[in-house]
Amino acid sequence: MEILRHVVVLVHLVGFAVLLGAWVVEAVGTRRITRLMTWGMAIAAVAGIALASPWGISYELNYAKLGVKLVVLLAIGALLGIGTARQRRTDAVPPALFWLIGILTLLNAGIAVIWR
Repeated sequence: MEILRHVVVLVHLVGFAVLLGAWVVEAVGTRRITRLMTWGMAIAAVAGIALASPWGISYELNYAKLGVKLVVLLAIGALLGIGTARQRRTDAVPPALFWLIGILTLLNAGIAVIWR
């Protein structure tokens, strides 16, 4: 069971890597929101929800940390949705919205690593 949990952690990290990697590529280029960012967020969200359930561990989960990570992930998802809609309408993403996606993604990864 522990191996399966570690595999889910790996999938969660890959999801954030896809999201952040796609964001960095676009930050250097045209600053657009891509479908790959949305897929990375979805992968990270599904794996994170699976990790939030207490299976395969012998310690107590930190529900405050999980709640904060969920709120940040929902904010990233909302910004991706809003940015995609604006991009379809005006063919551009507001710079503040684009940069906030990257900042919140790094914040979520930082919370995962630093908060114990």
